[in-house]
Amino acid sequence: MPYAYDPQNIFARILRGEIPNKTVLETAHTLAFHDIQPQAPVHVLVIPKGAYVSYDHFASEASDAEIVDFNRAVAEVCRQTGVDLGADGQGFRAITNAGAHGVQEVPHYHLHILGGRMLGRMLARAET
Repeated sequence: MPYAYDPQNIFARILRGEIPNKTVLETAHTLAFHDIQPQAPVHVLVIPKGAYVSYDHFASEASDAEIVDFNRAVAEVCRQTGVDLGADGQGFRAITNAGAHGVQEVPHYHLHILGGRMLGRMLARAET
């Protein structure tokens, strides 16, 4: 099944400049900005500028330049926000959601960088 990208999704509109954002970093292929409903003291969304629905879509179809740029941008966002381990930061969580079971709300690939406090477990342990 092909990936169905909706060019009217909120992140596409942000990329076109139709909706403002609080930019953390912008590169040739990537935009990072503060989440408008932060779940931690540091909560930045990192998105590719290309029309990719999910991580697997991005990983399989993005150019090498887009992939390298995105990953370097993630590292720079972590450095700028002080959560990177290389600068004695206390760490962070990187989350991406995909599809209905992943509870993806916006059909444009985005990576959440969360930090600035203890985040707890990612998922509750399954009962056995």
